[in-house]
Amino acid sequence: FRTNTAYDRWWEGRRKWGELVNDSRNLAVKLTALELPAEDDAYFARHIGNFALCIKEHLRNGTNFELLNLTEEEIAFLQKLDHIPSGIVELMYKRLNDLKKAGILSEEDVLRLDRKLNGFLDCVGACERIKNTPIPYSYSMFFKKFIFTYVVTLPFAFVVNFGYYSSIIATFISYVLVSIEILAEEIEDPFGNDDNDLP
Repeated sequence: FRTNTAYDRWWEGRRKWGELVNDSRNLAVKLTALELPAEDDAYFARHIGNFALCIKEHLRNGTNFELLNLTEEEIAFLQKLDHIPSGIVELMYKRLNDLKKAGILSEEDVLRLDRKLNGFLDCVGACERIKNTPIPYSYSMFFKKFIFTYVVTLPFAFVVNFGYYSSIIATFISYVLVSIEILAEEIEDPFGNDDNDLP
């Protein structure tokens, strides 16, 4: 259960990042097809990339504005917010509204793009849920106690049949059980900087 749950969390995190890649590409393709002015194309290209970088930082230690491609005005706006990824989506929505008011985009165009921007926020929400909902401590503690008790009592069960070899067998079995527990701990939070976390 513990290992399966940890792997499910890792796999869901991977799936959500895949969805973000797809939504980013879809949004970029749709914006390009609309043949917006070059300045607006560059604006959206910048913020689509900013959003992915921002989520990575948001899920780890908090957003590092130096990694993002932002103007000083945008940084000042985002620093006032508690949730920076939502702020980047808000900046894109504001630009869409400006383009709609200017008559460059129609209502239908904005609705088509809205679905992809909603996907951005759905992705960050799902990733935050994985990050902020750890496997319950009671499960983790129970497994550690069970493994310890099992490994300590195992040689007594084997000593009649295997004699001194029972300690070698018990050591091997404890290695396997502890490894499975450590593996689960390693992958249960897929958004860190460890070797087995998502790139």
